[in-house]
Amino acid sequence: MRALVEEAMRKAAVAWLEVSGQPPYVVWCLWVDDSLYVVSGPDEQPAPGLAGAGGVVRVSARGDHGGRIVTWPARVSRVRPESEQWAAVVPQLAAKRLNGPSARDLVERWARTAVVSRLTPA
Repeated sequence: MRALVEEAMRKAAVAWLEVSGQPPYVVWCLWVDDSLYVVSGPDEQPAPGLAGAGGVVRVSARGDHGGRIVTWPARVSRVRPESEQWAAVVPQLAAKRLNGPSARDLVERWARTAVVSRLTPA
């Protein structure tokens, strides 16, 4: 199962999240190493309940034709601006962000206003 999750998420530009019993919603994301990263907050995509999710959320990846490839449980943690993880991952997220300001400007803004969540297979 782990190999399927990694393969599907490496190719995914978006994922569907199910958080705290809310209807699933779509987010853009980036798979780095062993986890999925999602940016949410003001001037970014909404991710209802994700920043405060204390437990496990469900992540689904869909194929090119809309069919579900895999759904997996994930533990959610927040990536803090002062962490090594932020320095390693957030510039990659900023480079992937479509229609945004420069990656450097995004990283600085996200440090002030956004939440970067790490979703790791549970």
